[in-house]
Amino acid sequence: MPTCPNGHDSAATDFCDSCGMRIGGPPPAAAGGAASVASAGDASGPGADAGGPAGGAGPVPAEPCPVCGAPRTGQFCEACGFDYITGKAGTGSVPVPAAAPASTPAPASPAVPASPAAPASPTAESAATPGGTPDAASAAPAWTAVVSADRAYFDSVIAAGGPDAQTIEFPAYCPERRFPLTGREMRIGRRSASRGLEPEIDLTGPPADPGISHLHAVLITEPDGSWAVLDPGSSNGTQVNGGEIAAGVRVPLRDGDRISVGGWTVLTIQAG
Repeated sequence: MPTCPNGHDSAATDFCDSCGMRIGGPPPAAAGGAASVASAGDASGPGADAGGPAGGAGPVPAEPCPVCGAPRTGQFCEACGFDYITGKAGTGSVPVPAAAPASTPAPASPAVPASPAAPASPTAESAATPGGTPDAASAAPAWTAVVSADRAYFDSVIAAGGPDAQTIEFPAYCPERRFPLTGREMRIGRRSASRGLEPEIDLTGPPADPGISHLHAVLITEPDGSWAVLDPGSSNGTQVNGGEIAAGVRVPLRDGDRISVGGWTVLTIQAG
């Protein structure tokens, strides 16, 4: 294998793969006290890595890269990465030398099992305001409207003798229905495809109560999580615990309050 004047073994026969020195040229210490040849990584100038010929002649220019024309400094072009030995073009940057074989890793120490997390206290899970007061929305109980047929209310409607009293009949069977109160409001009425009305508490039936309007009443949530009822102006009115409420007036509700609508329908409000 050819050896350059700096003592490097080279696969190439014209220039050293390690330092770029012309093989067969003068030794590192040139006559007349010339400076030693620069190493492969020195970028002091085009002629810094090539020694001058014997007899004090000027420096021999380095071999230009056939791809980008930059002076050669080793096996690979520092500008474009061209490989002078294989003739393969580079990627525009100096290749990274291959990493040394990794040493045998030391045996890993046994993992220490993590200590179990302490259970969270019940108070930490509850939402609270900065002042420490539990959030009203999270602390409020769940409310439900239980719909059923009320014989006593039906008898009072018949006794009042309204214009449609003689056409209303108490149902022979009316299953109890439960509607959880959610969101900001729950409309009470009967659905109407022509009006595009789909009340959250749909009392269409069967059995059908003919005294219920399509939009008869509205349940509205309060800031503290409780509910109120409002009659927007139904044909037959709305009662709370047996008393007629004024149209357009919001009436607060409590656990156990009874809302009577139509000819025999009653909604019992349950909290929690």
